[in-house]
Amino acid sequence: MSSLNCLDSLRQVVVNYVTIWCKQLRIEIKGMAQDFYRTLGISKDASQDAIRKAYRKLARKWHPDVNPGSKDAEQKFKEISRAYECLGNEEKKKLYDEFGEEGLHPGFDSEKMRQYRAWQSATGTSGAGEESDWSGRYQSYEDIFGDLFGAGRGERSFRSSGPAGGRDVKYEMTVDFIAALRGIETEISMQKIMQCDRCNGSGTEPGTKLKPCSGCGGSGRLNVAEGPIAFTQVCPQCGGHGRVGDFCSMCRGSGQVVGTEKIRVKIPPGVRDGAKVRVAGKGEAGQNGGKPGDLYLIVNVTPHPVLSRKGDDLHMEVPVTIHEIMAGGMITIPTVEGDVKVSVPPKSQSGQNLRLKGKGAYNPKKRKRGDILMKLVVKVPQTDDVETIEAARKMETLYREDIRKTVKL
Repeated sequence: MSSLNCLDSLRQVVVNYVTIWCKQLRIEIKGMAQDFYRTLGISKDASQDAIRKAYRKLARKWHPDVNPGSKDAEQKFKEISRAYECLGNEEKKKLYDEFGEEGLHPGFDSEKMRQYRAWQSATGTSGAGEESDWSGRYQSYEDIFGDLFGAGRGERSFRSSGPAGGRDVKYEMTVDFIAALRGIETEISMQKIMQCDRCNGSGTEPGTKLKPCSGCGGSGRLNVAEGPIAFTQVCPQCGGHGRVGDFCSMCRGSGQVVGTEKIRVKIPPGVRDGAKVRVAGKGEAGQNGGKPGDLYLIVNVTPHPVLSRKGDDLHMEVPVTIHEIMAGGMITIPTVEGDVKVSVPPKSQSGQNLRLKGKGAYNPKKRKRGDILMKLVVKVPQTDDVETIEAARKMETLYREDIRKTVKL
């Protein structure tokens, strides 16, 4: 076989394998179930500041605390939070604009999807093709090329003779602001590559007798090209073992299947937005007895209509009456650990900050909490009562100087 014919044959093999892999994973762009831009009432070219303002306005209107017992408000708030979780994050927004909601799914690989689209465009194919006995064996482009040439980019081929560790998996989850402060234990359900239960990862049908591989004659490798430099690859029929039995009827010889696993995870108290939480051994299954990979939870914390976080400190605006800010008094403030009494000093000013120590977000490294900073905001009663308005007019005489003297352009 000439080198040109050999390359043409290899090129066709690559196309066939990629076609099978894409079909196996059922790669497609699905229609968007929810228009996040319409949910927030903004245009696609809205800035992050505009997106944030739109969310806060809607969150105040539809927050369950403002609409107790309303299922419609609760559902609306969930939709608003979901839309902001995406559009309020630059990277997620780009994925959403390019791929729709499909791009937000756990395990979605944007680069491979772009490669697949480019390949479709170049070959003029929709990705459909004859499905061979090997269609369930590939999980990525690296696996395809690794199986063709033994190993790609210094990695092991998909089915080598020795054990190989499973891949790490990332899973994005959304946590409520208060739940993130308190910590939460929950159960997630995720699809991932798992060890085949029927053959325990061997790829061989239980009870079958092993015999020399007919593909490689028992050597475990195949010649890819002849000439001055010989190229070999791991035999795809036996995975480099040299001996084979009947393929497992469940995994078709790969030793792995795509399944759904329910995992109990614990998010520690005080977790920050964008934090990464490792769950050991809950990634993809290893091969040939290799250890499984790890699961990394990417935590997205939804904004709160009242509280905001800066470092370990929590900030909130606290409405007070005219009497409370002039004469002082005790007011009740909600915290993560429950309500507390706070003393407002006499002669306070609107906009003044009070600090409540040790009631902020928990820092696991420092093993202590931050503070709550409360900004006092005077709420003036709205009334047409003549006596009240006259009393307010008399209070004007108590100002010792022009209160707007510093307001200059």
